[in-house]
Amino acid sequence: MDIELSSHDKQFQQDVRHFFDQEYPSEIKDKIRLGKRLSKDDHIISQRALQKKKWLGISWPKEHGGTGWSDIQRYIFEMELEKAGAANIIPMGIVYIGPILVAFGSVEQQCRWLPKILDSSHFWAQGYSEPESGSDLASLSLSAVEQGEHYVLNGNKIWTTLAHWADWIFCLVRTSKNERKSDGITFLCVDMRSPGITVHPIITMNGIHELNRVTFENVQVPLINRIGDEGKGWYYANVLLGNERLSYAHVGKKKNDMRKLRELAQAIPGDGGGNLLDNPLFAARMAKLDIQVDVLEISVLRALCNGHDAAAISALKIQCTECAQAITELGLAIHGASASVFPDQNIPTWSASLMDTPISSVIAADAYLFERAQSIYGGTSEIQKGIIWKHMSR
Repeated sequence: MDIELSSHDKQFQQDVRHFFDQEYPSEIKDKIRLGKRLSKDDHIISQRALQKKKWLGISWPKEHGGTGWSDIQRYIFEMELEKAGAANIIPMGIVYIGPILVAFGSVEQQCRWLPKILDSSHFWAQGYSEPESGSDLASLSLSAVEQGEHYVLNGNKIWTTLAHWADWIFCLVRTSKNERKSDGITFLCVDMRSPGITVHPIITMNGIHELNRVTFENVQVPLINRIGDEGKGWYYANVLLGNERLSYAHVGKKKNDMRKLRELAQAIPGDGGGNLLDNPLFAARMAKLDIQVDVLEISVLRALCNGHDAAAISALKIQCTECAQAITELGLAIHGASASVFPDQNIPTWSASLMDTPISSVIAADAYLFERAQSIYGGTSEIQKGIIWKHMSR
């Protein structure tokens, strides 16, 4: 595999790098650098800065307002965004539902929803998991009963990221009970302002409100909000999941994190003089992680250049998870006891509860706790291993 960039892609890389250095809102980068939580308004500012360059629809064709970029150009863009310390694009609208609307939505649906995603006036949430249907998603039970020109929804969704910010939610719902569970699932888009929808916050162990449980009680959804054919939602969902799992790599962020950890290690005195990097055991651990990140990058590029099947995507998802968690574990090891201090979720700004604790220690603790969830979200590691085994057993 030739991973040398073409002259065109090298110029594109320089253009993207210049944008994040000179044109992207510096106040957003400053907040991220200081470990502050970004608000919905912050994300709107970030995404509108990208859209001003026509760079927000990273996975969309030009005819629908997207960039029309190649897979490699998108990879370059995401790499430079993370290396610059900019805000990641919230994926539910751009990366998840946008391409589904482009591929399977009606012209009316595309005209109604795509422009609102691009101008950041509509935020979306993903309604997949349920209290009894996480890993076995095909067993979901949120019912959608057709009544006249509407479906009537009753049931729950859980672990719904940023549902409290969302204007719309795309949901997998059960419209029939077939012998094969996945055959009775339909893909619906639901207005979050609909009567009967209630959002219940879930506070995660790193003290933030990002996840939610969403209840539906006799919620009416127009039939015209259905994507594609009734009962074909499982197929559309699997197309989306392929996009979702491939988006977890975040190689640029991992390289950035490793650079920061190396700088911290160089500033910490070693036991026998010098700094922490002079300790051969620590240096070996650092080198092993550097290799993991490089191997992950090659795996992602191979998937982008040569195509990918479900087993390859599952393997990549596991690889991304283990690499991200190993980096945060090293971060805790470097910071030691200072990383046990964590800010109170009820205090508006992190600095108010840090006192003399280095900001990097709190960021390290937050990252470690957050990345524990990567073994679960987007498909648990155990389920991904099962997909790989089924593929190998054919």
